[in-house]
Amino acid sequence: MAVTGAPAGTSAGKPAGTPVGTPAGTIAAHRPRIPAPAYGLGLAACGVVAAWSVHRAVPAVPLLTAAVVLGIGAAHLPGARGLVRGRCRAGLSLAGKRLMRLGIVLLGLKLSLNDVLGLGWATVAMVFCVVAATFSGTWWLGRRMGLRGDQPLLIATGYSICGASAIGAVGEVSESDEQDVATSVALVTLCGTLAIAVLPLLQQPLGLADAQFGRWVGASVHDVGQVVAAAQTAGPAALKEAVLVKLMRVALLAPLVAALAVSFRARARARARARAETRPTAGARRPPLVPLFVAGFLAMVVLRSTGLPSAAALDAAATGQELLLAAALFGLGSAVHLPSLTRTGPRVAALGLCAWAVIATVSYAGVLLTT
Repeated sequence: MAVTGAPAGTSAGKPAGTPVGTPAGTIAAHRPRIPAPAYGLGLAACGVVAAWSVHRAVPAVPLLTAAVVLGIGAAHLPGARGLVRGRCRAGLSLAGKRLMRLGIVLLGLKLSLNDVLGLGWATVAMVFCVVAATFSGTWWLGRRMGLRGDQPLLIATGYSICGASAIGAVGEVSESDEQDVATSVALVTLCGTLAIAVLPLLQQPLGLADAQFGRWVGASVHDVGQVVAAAQTAGPAALKEAVLVKLMRVALLAPLVAALAVSFRARARARARARAETRPTAGARRPPLVPLFVAGFLAMVVLRSTGLPSAAALDAAATGQELLLAAALFGLGSAVHLPSLTRTGPRVAALGLCAWAVIATVSYAGVLLTT
């Protein structure tokens, strides 16, 4: 009787052309493998689509805020957390680092040197003082409160410069723990989201004109999208001033990251010398003096200042930047582990509220002195 179910020269369950007697396990080994990061990057893309849908349904919720919240949710949902912590972890971590760098580079196209100079030297000095006071005060207070790892540095950077983007940039040069970066991003995003609702309610009690309110928002709110959401409640004049002041804060990202890179490089050199005194070792890896993505950010600022990019190109870059940062923030949000925050959660929240009060107060005083 003839045997059916397998073509001549093959074994049942094996592809045609496979030599008879080849073990099934070796067949699976020859199949094309999906790169490990692809799973996480695909999940991050799905998170961006979901965040965009939330933003479209509720425009008051910025895209980046929705991306962080959805990332945190995915890390704790029973059906998704296994994927987030397992197969998708490599890709989500890649999104939180590499895509963040690309988004920061494109962020430079939002800034023109002419716009900064148009603010006037008094406003530029005010923004510099606000950033310096917020950064140094938050970092000092975080260290006094005994927060773990690089959290004081990362939170101080996020509050003083530009939220999650600044945290990602400094986290790269400091080689911070992913959990510290994720926790700092979650805190800064939460406080920036609260500012969207709280600051417009204070405009009248504080006696701020629309333009003054816009400058206050630009000097005190963390993320660019959050600045737009809060300032637009007072009209186009407030929105224009808010965006210009905010972009001036963004411009300080490059010198801050470069200064920190120099500091980390000096510390690495000192540690290498200390190790060499006790045990000769190979040359230690040192942080670059100016990280490549910071150089890319500065190059984009220069390019925008030349006026060469068309309006269509700038719009496309802005869309790409939003999508890249949304994917990165989804990846960072997915690294937040809420149960592990129970030990430091109250102290982190207290630092966030104190930093919020500092930047709001100092920027308010600065606006009154310069307008």
